[in-house]
Amino acid sequence: MAPPILKLDDILLTFGGAPLLNGANLQVEPGDRICLVGRNGSGKSTLMKIAAGLVEAQSGEVFRHPSATIRYLEQAPDFGTYTTVQAYAESGLGPGDDPYRVTYLLEHLGLTGEEEPSRLSGGEARRAALARVMAPEPDILMLDEPTNHLDLPTIEWLEDELRKSRSALVVISHDRRFLEKVSNATVWLDRGTSRRLSRGFGHFEAWRDQVLEEEEVEQHKLGKAIEREEHWMRYGVTARRKRNMRRVGELQAMRAEFRGHKGPQGSVQASVAEGRESGKLVVEAENITKTYDKPIVAPFSIRVHRGDRIGLVGPNGAGKTTLLKMLTGQLKPDEGWIKLGTNLEIATLDQKREDLDPEDTLSHYLTDGRGETLLVNGEQRHVAGYMKDFLFQPEQIRTPIKNLSGGERARLMLARMLAKPSNLLILDEPTNDLDIETLDLLQEIVAGYNGTVILVSHDRDFLDRTVTSTIAPASPDMPDGRWIEYAGGYTDMLAQRKGAADEKRKAEKAKSETAPAASSAAADPGKSKGKLSFKQKFALENLPKEIARTEADIAKHDQAMADPNLFSKDPKAFAKLAEQAAALREKQAKMEEEWLELEMLREELES
Repeated sequence: MAPPILKLDDILLTFGGAPLLNGANLQVEPGDRICLVGRNGSGKSTLMKIAAGLVEAQSGEVFRHPSATIRYLEQAPDFGTYTTVQAYAESGLGPGDDPYRVTYLLEHLGLTGEEEPSRLSGGEARRAALARVMAPEPDILMLDEPTNHLDLPTIEWLEDELRKSRSALVVISHDRRFLEKVSNATVWLDRGTSRRLSRGFGHFEAWRDQVLEEEEVEQHKLGKAIEREEHWMRYGVTARRKRNMRRVGELQAMRAEFRGHKGPQGSVQASVAEGRESGKLVVEAENITKTYDKPIVAPFSIRVHRGDRIGLVGPNGAGKTTLLKMLTGQLKPDEGWIKLGTNLEIATLDQKREDLDPEDTLSHYLTDGRGETLLVNGEQRHVAGYMKDFLFQPEQIRTPIKNLSGGERARLMLARMLAKPSNLLILDEPTNDLDIETLDLLQEIVAGYNGTVILVSHDRDFLDRTVTSTIAPASPDMPDGRWIEYAGGYTDMLAQRKGAADEKRKAEKAKSETAPAASSAAADPGKSKGKLSFKQKFALENLPKEIARTEADIAKHDQAMADPNLFSKDPKAFAKLAEQAAALREKQAKMEEEWLELEMLREELES
């Protein structure tokens, strides 16, 4: 085993109340790919800052190898006085580092380097910060929520880049798929202490549940042991009790351990307040378009029915938010028309959190300033009790929003949205800053929602678990305004795209193989004079029958897909039928083309 290049032992840190970190450990060796996981507020970012040397622990030992280089990606990068992104990124380089590495990373992250830091969007700022910390190829790379505000192509590029990197990695992220792909070890920060699993994030949740179950069993055993000892204390022989003072001391120690046990942090307890039922047709759009400097939405048509859960994906700047606003009537199309259904009650979760006033208190925000109570699912509830469902403490009722962490702000907005009666949820990047346990709850809410959901997300796992169809750019590498709806989640969309690409390659290959034969026949007409070969005659006679059989198969597939309930009940079956029907139509087109060529050849020979 290689010696550690970073080691934190028995770290203690408190901010006046209960310790945030109490005996936490972290060890990083060359080749480690560690994901640091835990609930919002468990101290993950603080432990990472202690490891990076930005925060000092109150007690415990911190060892960093003297020659080791460490780079830390913070959630809110400070651009200081740098005038360009290039200058900011190059400031992270050491004396022997290659400056070209900055140019390479900025180019792949979609930045020129000439941008002014003060004018960067959230996603651009995150990309610039990534270039700065990755360029030196440090011994240890620490990333705090690196995928926030990044689009899917950039996230997938980042995964590949990190897998190729020689740097040891410590990463905090809410993106399950990202963690599964980049990690080979997991450190779980829970109730101030840490536990390590020498396997990647894909194995974490089963292990965590097992640990908590074993802890619950041990606590139950301790309670039973205390009961037995107390029975002995009450009913045992007095002289015997006096002689065995050691046993009395052990009972007191067990009682102290039992009382001092701190159980795991509770989970968010929430359900969506559903409104009255909307009309069956929620949104109908016909040939809608929108153009700014370039086409954002080319002619696009869709019907959204009650109960649909639709995901919008694509690169930043492709037009996801524009299309979302058009479908919800917030933005008029340049051409085409949009019709919204009846009885719509819309609840929105905005990624930019524009309706958050930093000076507003939690109570005022949740109640819209209407006293101390709010109506949730027809029940009048005190705001302090409702806040507790979302893991806020009663003493936070007057806390200004500006004092909340990113995860707490995300939970606050979720609490307000879920309290509002609705039958159409509009979620724009709902997973940002949510911990994994709260994400699980949100997935359950979205998947079980009786109304309709339209969401924009870069979280592949969240999309796969929630949506029934996915809208994505027709050209993912170079968006041109064309959008396509695919059945199923993100993984289903990729499979359908791969199938279409494979069919296209096969068609092009078949066409290229038939071209030389046709050109040789044209170059030597003498060879083609005479009569058709046996194979050509057989094909000419039998192709019409094959075409007819294929047409019948296509009709059967179309009839099956015409079932209005199939798409909502079994989107995978619908997608499979659609893929098979497309393949059959491709086959039919090839056979018709072959028959036509043979028929033309026959006429030419006979004349």
